[in-house]
Amino acid sequence: MAESSRRGGTINIQVNGQVYDGIGSFSYNLGQPKREMLVGPDRVHGYKEMPQVPFIEGEIRDSSTLDMKKFLNTIDATVTMKHANGKTIMLRGAVFCSEGNGDTEDGKFAVRWEGLSAEEV
Repeated sequence: MAESSRRGGTINIQVNGQVYDGIGSFSYNLGQPKREMLVGPDRVHGYKEMPQVPFIEGEIRDSSTLDMKKFLNTIDATVTMKHANGKTIMLRGAVFCSEGNGDTEDGKFAVRWEGLSAEEV
């Protein structure tokens, strides 16, 4: 099957150029406005538009070289997620916004970075 047919699978997660071991499924939002229709008792009146926070979230695997305190205090970072389908999502001005809970059985912990802007590059 051609490379262009691949839709999912491997990912590559980097924070400020440092590669981390991603696990499983990641999700993201580019932070585009969310629109909602406004309805009155007589008809649809129009819509409202609210900003959304761009984010990248998932799980990474802990390692002996990972400085957890430094990692959890990440601010103003550039987070890059390279998807198996060829897309790269870049989150800028990102801060770490997860609780930082770890799992000793599989050595994993949940991560969520929220940023000022995100784009496909």
